[in-house]
Amino acid sequence: MAWLLSLCFTLIFSLCNGSRTPVTSPYLDGYLDNGNFEIAPKKENLNKTVILGKYSLPGWEIDGLVEFVSGGPQPGGFYLAIPRGAHAVRLGNEGSISQNVNVKPGYIYSLTFGATRTCAQDEVLRISVSRQTADISIQTLYSTDGGDTIAFAFQATAKVARVTFHNPGLQEDPTCGPLLDAIAIKEMRPLRYTKGNLVKNGGFETGPHTFKNFSTGVLLPPKMQDKISPLPGWIIESLKPVKYIDKKHFSVPSGLYAIELVAGRESAMAQVIRTVPNKFYTLAFTVGDAKNGCHGSMMVEAFAGKETLKVPFVSQGKGVFKTASFKFQAISARTRITFYSAYYHTKLHDFGHMCGPVLDDVRVLPVS
Repeated sequence: MAWLLSLCFTLIFSLCNGSRTPVTSPYLDGYLDNGNFEIAPKKENLNKTVILGKYSLPGWEIDGLVEFVSGGPQPGGFYLAIPRGAHAVRLGNEGSISQNVNVKPGYIYSLTFGATRTCAQDEVLRISVSRQTADISIQTLYSTDGGDTIAFAFQATAKVARVTFHNPGLQEDPTCGPLLDAIAIKEMRPLRYTKGNLVKNGGFETGPHTFKNFSTGVLLPPKMQDKISPLPGWIIESLKPVKYIDKKHFSVPSGLYAIELVAGRESAMAQVIRTVPNKFYTLAFTVGDAKNGCHGSMMVEAFAGKETLKVPFVSQGKGVFKTASFKFQAISARTRITFYSAYYHTKLHDFGHMCGPVLDDVRVLPVS
């Protein structure tokens, strides 16, 4: 009888203890529901490629002209490249797709999506999430194989975020519009300082979702297009994006991720750090190439306080890196550090593919 009482007490204690354990939702990082569009609409819900019915695309709600397309040659002599799978959706004039996603209020999330223009030079993709809207221009192609991938960040304001991709354009051909072939989401975890380093996320290890099966890097749009940076801690403060690259598909100096400055002086990135006025600091960083065929005389320029350093680098596209550093004196309690590429570059055997020097392992250390 005593052992039975002991067992009951143990079970009750375990249940009470367990009730005090906080229940946390899983860390969100992966495709949205049918985010790669490999689950097709039923045949009766398709008129050739046009999707019929608001809820006919599994996982999504559609509005306006939306097509479900396969990669390869198309009627009329078109060719649609779908590098991440067999199928994609094309948003015609005023066409849109939407999905509700469970999120945590107050947290920052980033969307990663593959987008390619299919007809016009001035195609725009409008993204709306949690009352935050941005128009992403896909006029400039940074890769010639249809592999451009873009990130967009937002802050959740409720437990459910409605994600909408919309084509606001009015082209002569109503079916013309952006092609979406993969959409993923990632929860941005709070940043922590690395001991001794005043730069947050200096190794770029916290960033948007990167696709595993195919990647030409993830374009991070400038602040004028996305007020919340998909690269926590950093500001993309130029006219053009920078590219987030991963070790699986590129040569990265250290860790798993780095930044490629793909648009010359038009792609700059910065961070504002805390400093002590009149105190001296050392800014150190690594530059090189991503082993992706980018070649030629490169130069990364770095700014901190009143100091500037130009770091020349001759790339043969073999994944070679070098470290640079310089000393600067803080003139206020906040110091902006900025990096950009001085020149424009393309791949050696693909002049339509924009590329540039790699930046990684940014550190600011007090001079003792």
